[in-house]
Amino acid sequence: MIVLWFKKDLRLHDHPALCAAVDAAHANQCPLLCLYIYEDQVIHAEDFSRRHLVFINDCLAELQASLRAIGQELWTARGEVVEIMHRLHQNYPILHIFSHQETGNAITYRRDIQVKAWSQKQRIAWQELPQNGVVRCLPTRDGWAKQWAIRMRQELLDVPEKFPQVPQGLDQLLDRSLRSPASFDLSSDGERQLQRGGSRPAFELLDSFLQRRGKHFTRDMSSPVTAYDACSRLSPYFTHGAISVREAYQIGCDRKLDLKVMKAEKSMPAADLKLWNSALRSFLGRLRWHCHFIQKLEDEPELESRNLFRACDGIRENEWNDKYYQAWCEGKTGYPIVDACMRALRATGWINFRMRAMLMSFSSYHLWLHWRKTGLHLARLFTDYEPGIHWPQVQMQSGTTGINSIRIYSPAKQAIDQDPQGIFIRQWVPELQEMPDCYLAEPWNAPAMEQKMNHCLIGIHYSQPVVDHATAYAAAQRRIRASRSPQKARQERQRIYQKHGSRKR
Repeated sequence: MIVLWFKKDLRLHDHPALCAAVDAAHANQCPLLCLYIYEDQVIHAEDFSRRHLVFINDCLAELQASLRAIGQELWTARGEVVEIMHRLHQNYPILHIFSHQETGNAITYRRDIQVKAWSQKQRIAWQELPQNGVVRCLPTRDGWAKQWAIRMRQELLDVPEKFPQVPQGLDQLLDRSLRSPASFDLSSDGERQLQRGGSRPAFELLDSFLQRRGKHFTRDMSSPVTAYDACSRLSPYFTHGAISVREAYQIGCDRKLDLKVMKAEKSMPAADLKLWNSALRSFLGRLRWHCHFIQKLEDEPELESRNLFRACDGIRENEWNDKYYQAWCEGKTGYPIVDACMRALRATGWINFRMRAMLMSFSSYHLWLHWRKTGLHLARLFTDYEPGIHWPQVQMQSGTTGINSIRIYSPAKQAIDQDPQGIFIRQWVPELQEMPDCYLAEPWNAPAMEQKMNHCLIGIHYSQPVVDHATAYAAAQRRIRASRSPQKARQERQRIYQKHGSRKR
């Protein structure tokens, strides 16, 4: 039989591995097994949580229904991939395995090495096909953007019209059930407003973004007040492959062509056209950005666990303050915008990019916590956790890449700039519900009488700041710059840029 191994590609449309598997099954006149494996080592890893499995199961339920509608079946198993594949092969010889090229965490990286070794030993061909703009074994970053553009413009792949037969007699080895979070002892961590998984909601979101919600994307994406509606919210669907980046890119380009027609026909006001063109330019640019960052982890898997800029080794490793860490995790740092973002993220599984950067910056600079543990906490909270984007961004916001500017966010300034009326803060930090706008960014500055009148005594009803911003800011700048002495670091920075730097300019 031919095995189509679904991983983080939970869709039927524009699916290179699926199309190749169907063609191979027809050519060899053998059945096709569509297989998803619940891997205990992945699900019990430090960067996985219940919310991830809930979203995956949503995607799998839709995928299962779509396959049944065309006469196929999605089989599932639980365990280690090599063991499951070996049992299958002993009972029903595998001719060929197809899957997509995955750029995952260290666990899936090692697993793929084991699968490759096993398949070679068994003389089974395993073909991994690209599903986005990430290039495996990339020799140089020069010209990468051109390769990305070529891939994005390739013709979208339709769902094959005729699927091969389903293998018979595998009921003793596999089943068709979806494993619940409870079966893995995964408990809730406060989620209550998560996005629903599947291809259908992904395309609905893309359509509403391109036709209605995205008009003010460029202006509204930075504020947590407006970002939930103004951003595309497609990131978890890209992460789990419910929609391909190429599909979103081409549908976005089609929308740009529609705008050109509207401009020629004068059927849309010039001001609206300007807003939409700006939004689409930003959106399409972020699709390229998406693959650009995953390419970093593809090229250097170790950046998930060690400083990219080795000159930063030792600056945080031996310092840890568990009190600071717990306050940050629980949204009780005493900085309202930080606490509101953390609480919102815990409940919804999503927060906009600027606020993600601020959360990471605050933990790394103000609290001087090592990025690995705080990055794992955020990974568990992000429904859209994509290792290739997450870890380079975590390091960028922690000042350990060597090629990016030191960016220390002021929580008070972010509150004033992004939530001037306190709408978001009051929603997620109800302790400050009655605090006047003028004190909301720094409530500890409110006079004692003001605090009493507004039923919020700092230190009793709401936390005192865990650190002083000015003191922490100065100390962080001094320490991070000390690790960047020119003589010590110049060659290392050049190496990092050559391997990972953007060639956009």
